[in-house]
Amino acid sequence: MSFTTTKNTAISELLRTESANRDIDWLKDSLNAAIELELATLPPYLCAWWSIKDDQETAAKLIRTVLMEEMLHMGLVANMLTTIGGTPKINSVLPSYPGNLPGGVRPQLTVYLAGLSKTYLDEVCKQIEYPESGPIAFFGGETYPTIGAFYDAILVAFQELKPAMSGANQLTDGSVGGHQLYAINTLADVEKAITEIKVQGEGTALSPDAEGFGGELAHYYKFDEISHGRKLEQVDGVWRYSGAVIPFPDTYPMAQVPEGGWQNPSPEVSTLLNQFNSAFKAVLDELELAWTTGNQDKLGSAIGLMFSLKTPAIQLMQIPLPDGSGNYGPDFLIY
Repeated sequence: MSFTTTKNTAISELLRTESANRDIDWLKDSLNAAIELELATLPPYLCAWWSIKDDQETAAKLIRTVLMEEMLHMGLVANMLTTIGGTPKINSVLPSYPGNLPGGVRPQLTVYLAGLSKTYLDEVCKQIEYPESGPIAFFGGETYPTIGAFYDAILVAFQELKPAMSGANQLTDGSVGGHQLYAINTLADVEKAITEIKVQGEGTALSPDAEGFGGELAHYYKFDEISHGRKLEQVDGVWRYSGAVIPFPDTYPMAQVPEGGWQNPSPEVSTLLNQFNSAFKAVLDELELAWTTGNQDKLGSAIGLMFSLKTPAIQLMQIPLPDGSGNYGPDFLIY
């Protein structure tokens, strides 16, 4: 289908704005950019998750928790935006793959879509979630332009601007992956939400877990457990990959999706791709409608639709490419 995306203001440009000029419009633009960033993580993580043949494998369960938390993070940011009078842009901002993360975050990183492998964990999943000062196990004091740094700037803007919060169009019903989606009505709510987003994604400089938010490992370390094949545990005050064995799962060999998507697919593959992409576009439509109207039912519908995408995705992952280099998979070319 033909579609012209409406890109949010680049995060790198927002961060270059002098603090004195970070007004309410800057904050609204930044929150929409954060929504775009959270959405951009879903396709690579979904491909990794769906490519695992047995969803009861420990690795599959770890990736599912990451996905649920990313969805929660997007919801919390959307609540931050609507409570200050903004309108979330959700159904028009999904990037194309392979490509960079939206807004200039980690500009050296190219995110592509493929099935789970140790290479994919190292090159894509762990790099998206890379902690600001490096992983705690290999702390070297280096700094990186990370997602966490951007959320820090958003929190400072809330603290300095102290914008009025109307509580409009807040979605709070039920939980997402065991975590409650809550309303943003006060500055304390904002501080709690941004801290939760940061520690679940990156951990802290001293600890890889999300202490105070369920105590689970941050996303980087969940992916790294799969890569190391061991649970991360603290022994005599030191974090080590020395816990229970995590077998690397049997996967469908989904190849890397090329730029522009799969070339000259068969009618069967083309039908499945169109089915998948139409359904994923519907997910984004439902999410945007949920937050522009404050409709809880639309949120539930979007989450249900997302999980229904697994069937066509796995069907694609079982079809070999003509050149024998692997199998097909979803390309998320929804525009």
